Amino acid sequence: MQDLLTPRQMALADRLAVDGGIASLTLMENAGQAVAYEVTQRFPLQPVLVLCGPGNNGGDGFVVARLLSERGWPVRVGATCAKSDLSGDAAMMARMWTGPVERIGSETWGDFGIIVDALFGSGLSRDIEGELADLVAAINASAGHVVAIDIPSGIDGETGAVRGTAIEADLTVTFFRHKPGHLLYPGARFCGDVLLADIGIPDSVLDELNITLHENDPHLWSLPRRRADGHKFDAGNCVVISGDNLHTGAARLSAWGAVRAGAGLVTLAGNAPALMVHAAHVTAIMLETCDDGAALAEMLEDRRKNCVVLGPGLGVGEPARQMVLAALASAAAVVLDADALTSFAERPTALFEAIRQRDGRSTVMTPHMGEFARLFGAGGGAKTEKAISAAGISGAVILLKGADTVIAHPEGRAVINTTGTPLLATAGAGDVLAGLIGGLLAQHMPAFEAACAAAYIHGRAAQAHGRPGMIADDLPAMVPAILADLAVAFD
Repeated sequence: MQDLLTPRQMALADRLAVDGGIASLTLMENAGQAVAYEVTQRFPLQPVLVLCGPGNNGGDGFVVARLLSERGWPVRVGATCAKSDLSGDAAMMARMWTGPVERIGSETWGDFGIIVDALFGSGLSRDIEGELADLVAAINASAGHVVAIDIPSGIDGETGAVRGTAIEADLTVTFFRHKPGHLLYPGARFCGDVLLADIGIPDSVLDELNITLHENDPHLWSLPRRRADGHKFDAGNCVVISGDNLHTGAARLSAWGAVRAGAGLVTLAGNAPALMVHAAHVTAIMLETCDDGAALAEMLEDRRKNCVVLGPGLGVGEPARQMVLAALASAAAVVLDADALTSFAERPTALFEAIRQRDGRSTVMTPHMGEFARLFGAGGGAKTEKAISAAGISGAVILLKGADTVIAHPEGRAVINTTGTPLLATAGAGDVLAGLIGGLLAQHMPAFEAACAAAYIHGRAAQAHGRPGMIADDLPAMVPAILADLAVAFD
């Protein structure tokens, strides 16, 4: 399980390690050594510019400069302040650097093969502007490889936001645990390759950090397993509600996602004209007439139909709202996507009240940012904070889609998914994701775990295809191989 630490939690981890007997200078030396090692392993000998800020990130930079110089690398150091203005460990490491320290100005620095960014790190609390912004622009325009210590300067370590401007790194070396800003966009785009280095902080400090944010990986969830003597209904029956006969494709993509995720049965439900279209395209998926909310309520009285997906191609308006409310009033797990969410844009509290009346029965909402804003507003803050707040308000698990998909539980924990790929920016990919969640819920996975697993598998499926021109229709067929890989890896 990959814990994510905010800058404040990382600072506390440092303090706890020191309180436990590890010298803070040792931690700084180890951090600088990790960066210097990566430079020597990844690049040939060439001139290096190390840019040091006024805090501990700058102290790490002085360590890097000293160690590279000792190994024969030509090193030049620039700083945002004089050595005499430094304090604490950073001042001690600066004194150990015996070469000159040049004051950083707005001028363009000379030609360097490598630039080490040790200016600010993940704890940056203000925007970069003025001469420092000019320096950032010069670094980004240079031909040198940029190695950032902890996080590229200008990126907020907690939110991934750009504070004024930011350095574009080719490699970021961070310590102990990743920060949210390494995974959340736009920050993730500035980090380049991210390497996590062990600097000697013991894992035992994690017990005191109240960690609620993690990177999505299979250690967080367990996929359903089929019993040797099981039958199809043991693996659930996922119902996907179709739109009218002119808008059937999205529901069909969801249905294929559900069946490939392992649901024992998948039923496409809709009016007769829509089912005629579906019948021309599917064989392994059931078809059943369902014209309105009352018909859906009656259908879901059959408890074997234990999950329902609504939204893809459903249509926006009162009929869709009645379908959603009927599903939420049932015993089935519910996935709400697309039109099912937009239909409540003017009445979000009615949706949230219906979810809360389910007494904990599984409900997952899968908005993209536009759909999210219609229900919860477009306020600022980190994407993780938005998702967690929305989960608490609505009572549902929130899967907030994007390149940095965030899954949040109403109790306040959240996961950032990192298997996304630009290939998923194609029409219908989200419909497949909704179906994957439904297929896992039908197999009795808890809602939060099902959403996390589906997001991970969805991204891995796109990665496995890996070719330009991928369309949403390609994704379901990639899923069984991903499930097989996961079963082997975690058997």
